[in-house]
Amino acid sequence: MSTKTPVKTELFASKAPLEWAITANNTLYTAQIPIDETGKVVEGGIEAQTRKTFENLVHTLECAGVSTNEVLQVLIYVTNREYLATVNKVYAEYFTAPFPNRAAVIVAGLAREEMLVEFVVYAQASK
Repeated sequence: MSTKTPVKTELFASKAPLEWAITANNTLYTAQIPIDETGKVVEGGIEAQTRKTFENLVHTLECAGVSTNEVLQVLIYVTNREYLATVNKVYAEYFTAPFPNRAAVIVAGLAREEMLVEFVVYAQASK
């Protein structure tokens, strides 16, 4: 039986009952949003938010001893279909072939009204 283990990160300590990442059964589970070190959603539109979300993801992966090459699946949530072109452009800067499996979902809104993007990511982990 595997025990879930939280990944310690330097990301803003959320007041919500959550961990930024958990490992269990050799898999890393994480969800990332475009917040800065103070917990505020970054300004600057979809590109700035996507870049910050990726920065937070890479930081979390590094804290877990995992690279972007070990990412297996990415679920992308955006609040407007038109944002996908920008997300795709930034996404291609972080991943190379073979790319992770992926889904993109257009949603009416995310947990914080000002958020335009959120990622849910699964990666191979050695823990």
